[in-house]
Amino acid sequence: MTSPLFEFDPSPAAVINPSVYRAPLGFPQHAVMCWFGNVVAERTAGLEPVHRVLFDHGDHHISVVEHRGVPVALVAPPVGAPASASTMEVLIALGAANIVGCGSCGVVKPGFDAGHVIVPTGAVRDEGTSYHYAPADAEVAPHPRALAAIDDVLTEAGVPHDRGLVWTTDAIFRETAEKVARRREQGCLVVEMEAAALFAVAAFRGAVYGQLLYAGDDVSAAEWDHRNFVQHTGVRDRLLDLALDAVIRL
Repeated sequence: MTSPLFEFDPSPAAVINPSVYRAPLGFPQHAVMCWFGNVVAERTAGLEPVHRVLFDHGDHHISVVEHRGVPVALVAPPVGAPASASTMEVLIALGAANIVGCGSCGVVKPGFDAGHVIVPTGAVRDEGTSYHYAPADAEVAPHPRALAAIDDVLTEAGVPHDRGLVWTTDAIFRETAEKVARRREQGCLVVEMEAAALFAVAAFRGAVYGQLLYAGDDVSAAEWDHRNFVQHTGVRDRLLDLALDAVIRL
């Protein structure tokens, strides 16, 4: 029996469509998806959300912040491809056409210090969501304009960074040593949980999307090295600033 993941349907219409969401007047064309919930909460403190992305576990607020005089929609989406893809769908339906994401990742290739910035140039699709937006044999990648904007911002800011392939997985507790070795042989630098799906969604909907990550934990050795990556508050604040700088160039 063929897996349903190989039954790609290119039809733009579905039973439930993101067009059910109506944009508030003046919704920005620029948006940042930032997986650092505490950082986003601090940046949006005192702001009334312009929209709420509804999930059973709780709402995820979309607020509008001013960055260098440009309005930008800012949201902390849930972790994982399905919920993040749904959040992106809502952003695009509301009017966002240029989106940059920022989050953390695990090191697959040894040598990246905690906090080092990684810019994905493509993603290995080891999740399920992207297969609903692109055929199984399709490669997924950021939009060239978004990739160029991110590169330019990082270079001008003097931020050392590496570009390369990332591994997107749904199952953090199934990152076995054998799988890590296989992904490393494919050229993956790091592992994370959203990029492949978001590259596919953005391309399917005609939006411009790129992503920044910072190296958090390390899964490249036989034993996991946590490296206290969730405590890197300064790195996370800085990465959000860089994402905001990049998105307003689009």
